[in-house]
Amino acid sequence: MSGHSKWANIKRRKEAVDSKKAKIYSKIGKEITVIVKQGGPDPTTNSKLRDIIAKAKSNNMPNDNINRCIQKAAGDTSASSYEEITYEGYGPAGVAVIVEVMTDNKNRSASDIRCIFDRSGGNLGQTGSVGYMFDKKGVIVIENTGSIDEQELMMQVIDAGADDFISDEECFEIITSPQDFTKVREALENQNYDFIEAEIKMVPNMKKDLTEDEEEKLNKFLDKLDDNDDVQNVWHNANI
Repeated sequence: MSGHSKWANIKRRKEAVDSKKAKIYSKIGKEITVIVKQGGPDPTTNSKLRDIIAKAKSNNMPNDNINRCIQKAAGDTSASSYEEITYEGYGPAGVAVIVEVMTDNKNRSASDIRCIFDRSGGNLGQTGSVGYMFDKKGVIVIENTGSIDEQELMMQVIDAGADDFISDEECFEIITSPQDFTKVREALENQNYDFIEAEIKMVPNMKKDLTEDEEEKLNKFLDKLDDNDDVQNVWHNANI
């Protein structure tokens, strides 16, 4: 089986977690709030809540923080009503970008996101303008610690219904359909595997190579998006 796994991207993510824990926890907390409002505070009956809890744990969010977010969302009837919006466009060097926003003021978010694109040399497009370059997939990443039997893990993920299994010296990456993500993740959890990453993502089906200067400009652009409180996720097709 083959795929797109790059340990450098995972390492960069882990470093971001270490340096920006508070912001990441805040964004995950917002997702928890919306999911609890939509489906209730009980993970046994709310599969989306189980998935976001797994994402929180893969980002090293403490259980106490997770439980507080759930309890606050369940008990606070005056909590902000967030709206989920997706923006598509091109960033620096023509990189295709999808930005997922969760906001209580869509006019503010639209203005902020457009400004970031414009000032970074990119431009926002219409819905679908770059979406065809991405596939929605469940992605689970497990660190290759040397103590995991690769063949056994591969058979377990195949039996659970995964679409793809990718391995290298640093990690194992399991790709699923969005519909099978929860089932596969829970099967691996039941086998006591720990995740570096566990979430549904927009995975690029075509990559764009960049020069060193273009990559630097893109990283500054991505940092600006990440610093915006309304932005939940950013997906791009750059081969960093």
